[in-house]
Amino acid sequence: MCRHIAYLGEPLAPQELLVHPPYALYRQSWAPRTQQYGTVNVDGFGLGWYADGDELPARYRRAGPIWADATFADLARVIRTGALLAAVRSATEGCAAGEGAAAPFAAGRWLFSHNGAVAGWPGKLDALAALLPPAELLELEARSDSALLWALTLHRLRRGADLGEALAGTVADVAAHTTGRLNLLLTDGTSLAATTWGDDLHHRGLPGLGTVVASEPYDDDPGWTSVPDGSLLLADAGGVRVRQLPSHY
Repeated sequence: MCRHIAYLGEPLAPQELLVHPPYALYRQSWAPRTQQYGTVNVDGFGLGWYADGDELPARYRRAGPIWADATFADLARVIRTGALLAAVRSATEGCAAGEGAAAPFAAGRWLFSHNGAVAGWPGKLDALAALLPPAELLELEARSDSALLWALTLHRLRRGADLGEALAGTVADVAAHTTGRLNLLLTDGTSLAATTWGDDLHHRGLPGLGTVVASEPYDDDPGWTSVPDGSLLLADAGGVRVRQLPSHY
């Protein structure tokens, strides 16, 4: 399992969300409070962010734990961004190790993360993988369930699906073939979408700043709202909307 977080709003330093809060993602790498599966998240981490005036995100990823990387704290201090997606990883058995397997995954203006695991990986997803063009399969950054979920989502995005449609469609297809925990998170720098499917997700408005969506709250502020399981969350400058995924998903 993993922990992930995304933010949209006024520019701020990532450390204000990822390092400084008492239970921030940085601490969740070794002491998550609500993680239901696994114990620590030390198999890689990543931060993706958008610079002002540039729709293509930058990424910083490493294979080891976030707290063992001396550069990360400086990076999180000096950057200013109005949109970010970050994650710490607990690798699923049978999935690749290394920096390429760490979220966020990226293509064009999109960033993506997966908190969960797909049962029966990789065999249970053979039929879905076979539907992707060979060129898209060759783009996989790692041999992992998360990387394949990203390829399935990206396939939809490139064919015109919006963020919510892309995530909901991927969850539907995977759920038709196997079980799993499919908490997915996706942003294009101006809006974001997330699914809850087998694990926790929360969101919170930051007065005068923007919106945070996270696997678990980074503090005890009462403003955090839990997203029901089986939901699709959409967020942009207009606020947060949550709807139930169709029951046949």
